[in-house]
Amino acid sequence: MAPVETSSPETEHHEEGGNKAAGEVTRSYWRWHKDDFFPEPSFASWGAYRRALGATPARLRDRFAGRSTDAAELGALRRRSENEMRRCLTWWDLTWFGFGSVIGAGIFVLTGQEAHDHAGPAIVLSYVASGLSAMLSVFCYTEFAVEIPVAGGSFAYLRVELGDVAAFIAAANLILESIIGTAAVARSWTSYLASLINKPASALRIHAPSLVDGYNELDPIAVGVILVTASLAMLSSKGTSRVNWVASAVHVVVIGFVIVAGFLHADPSNLKPFMPHGVQGVFRAAAIVYFAYGGFDNIATMAEETKNPSRDIPLGLLGSMSAITAIYCVMALVLSMMQPYTAIDTSAAYSVAFTSVGMHWAQYVVALGALKGMTTVLLVGALGQARYTTHIARSHIIPPVFALVHPRTGTPVHATALIAAASACIALFSSLNVLSSLLSVSTLFIFMMMATALLVRRYYVRGVTTRAHARRFVALLVLIIASSVGIAAYWGTSPERWHGYVVLVPAWAAGTAGIQLLVPAARAPKVWGVPLVPWLPSLSIATNLFLMGSLGKDAFIRFGVCTAIMLVYYVLVGLHATYDVAHGACAAGEEEDDEFAGADDGGKNKVAAVADVEKAGAADGGR
Repeated sequence: MAPVETSSPETEHHEEGGNKAAGEVTRSYWRWHKDDFFPEPSFASWGAYRRALGATPARLRDRFAGRSTDAAELGALRRRSENEMRRCLTWWDLTWFGFGSVIGAGIFVLTGQEAHDHAGPAIVLSYVASGLSAMLSVFCYTEFAVEIPVAGGSFAYLRVELGDVAAFIAAANLILESIIGTAAVARSWTSYLASLINKPASALRIHAPSLVDGYNELDPIAVGVILVTASLAMLSSKGTSRVNWVASAVHVVVIGFVIVAGFLHADPSNLKPFMPHGVQGVFRAAAIVYFAYGGFDNIATMAEETKNPSRDIPLGLLGSMSAITAIYCVMALVLSMMQPYTAIDTSAAYSVAFTSVGMHWAQYVVALGALKGMTTVLLVGALGQARYTTHIARSHIIPPVFALVHPRTGTPVHATALIAAASACIALFSSLNVLSSLLSVSTLFIFMMMATALLVRRYYVRGVTTRAHARRFVALLVLIIASSVGIAAYWGTSPERWHGYVVLVPAWAAGTAGIQLLVPAARAPKVWGVPLVPWLPSLSIATNLFLMGSLGKDAFIRFGVCTAIMLVYYVLVGLHATYDVAHGACAAGEEEDDEFAGADDGGKNKVAAVADVEKAGAADGGR
């Protein structure tokens, strides 16, 4: 096996446009040949494909055992895009991207929906619970993004720590989350536009009585908004950042107005009854409004375009999310005090609330602010989601043509267009209440996997961790996950009972304490690390699974169906493509680039790779 890639990714292709290797033939960016989509030998002919299918069990075993390395994600995979993304973003850009990507449909639409249907005035507690869970996930993302600053975000991190199959599950859910999240926000955009012109929320949609409920209001305006924001994202990351600054600044002013004017017209008596549907309603709402925090992971995908990831990412991620959590809680409290929860409008809650207190003109300010907020969510989402997709395509799980970065714009045009087209199709048909619960399951599942991966990264390094310690770590990690699942299931089936928690909560605590006391740490963070490990990552696992358990069965049915379809795709396509690439058998002539070096070498290569990345990070910090 060839040695692990040791060159620093910061010294390769550092120029903005991305340089070609000497003697490389320049090809057109616009490619439509079959080999651009399926260059692997397994798809060279029907006979080759049948032979690949026959080898499926062996290939699955190989992919379960396969692990990537930090160096492979930073070097070999990035080169498959042929051109570099431009390092043009700072902590200031990332902070405003945080505001732009997170504050949108969640606070302006889901707050009213969940306060009315599930939580009542206790919706503020729902935001506190989901916000705390989100912050735990932010910690995990920040450590990974600092140490592996690539466009793939959680997909890349899981490839390194949990392997190819786990990364595919994340990739499938990331793409699902990208498509559904974009569609949900775009449909909310149409609702607020209708409110702005004094029309009912569905007035600008086309009713199709022949279709089933939830899918019978066609929304061509949502399609148009998606296409416009995606087009802007294709042109320039820095230009998109400038547009986001302006729009987000206006949005912050509108939020300030909502808070001040809302409290001036607040009636504390509207907070009674505070918890009309009990604690179960609070957590059911928390699981849904978690969607409002979901955009922060887009910031991690921009690490590849960040000038100084070790400094800029912690400032951008942690700073923006701390402020956003506080804003969400205050805005939820304002809405609950302006109207009785039974009178809150589920489509345009804040606009209708101001109308109810006599500030008819204020509904236009709120609607305009919401439109601006949702526009930035779509704009920043188009950036982040395309970068997830780009890195997924670099691994060949989806066709590698979507990994290409445009030589002039420095942006992944193909990947952006793919997500935009799929989102537009969904947005045309599906209502927000159908979309949001499915999105929450997907988001919570990925965040749970990220917390698990962080524990693996800290406590297991091949060649460093002894076999006895590895077995002990696995057993304790299984105890943490199993007890967390048990807590979530017990809550979902018997929310009024407490006897099961007497066993399950101590089991979770014992598993976490066992890792801290019985398993030595195998790796320390190089620049910035999550504090209180293993407790905070373990708590993140528990809270994400608990919020998943608070969702209704319909969300899990939809999630299960989607996951089954994704696994069929993996067995039929993704498995064979990634197997060929990992074993250096690509029809396009790629040499083995050591994505999975270290899987059978006792871990020496992986340790060397980590050392190389540390040198690269030190160089970044010096700059």
